[in-house]
Amino acid sequence: MTTLIKRLGAVALLLGAIGLASATTVHVRLSGAQEVPAVKTRAHARAVISVRPNHQVSGEVVTRGIKPTMVHIHEGAAGANGPIILWLKRRGAHVWRVPPGSKLTSGQYKAFLAGDLYLNVHSARHPAGELRGQIKP
Repeated sequence: MTTLIKRLGAVALLLGAIGLASATTVHVRLSGAQEVPAVKTRAHARAVISVRPNHQVSGEVVTRGIKPTMVHIHEGAAGANGPIILWLKRRGAHVWRVPPGSKLTSGQYKAFLAGDLYLNVHSARHPAGELRGQIKP
């Protein structure tokens, strides 16, 4: 009986460790209406962003109807603009990816958990940003 309890305890610890290592994955829809101030555009984008408990970030943004000049992750609540914290890299005509090894600081990770990070797609037509979407876990 004691051996069984020890084995169950070991399995519980292992499962807990696996859970701690798993990422939070967020699907984001970006639109001009979410920009601050709002932008009228037919363009749109979708993104998948994953953040691990060790603050490592991965993911990509796929755009439609826009020629992006830059794509970033910013810190800022919905309805407010904030500073750039990560620059995404172009990986095709419509695909931008978080660079490998990207990590959030402790403060940025707390902002992520609170839903206070957002994606921003910039264009020549709208240099301040044409598409935006909050990253809400």
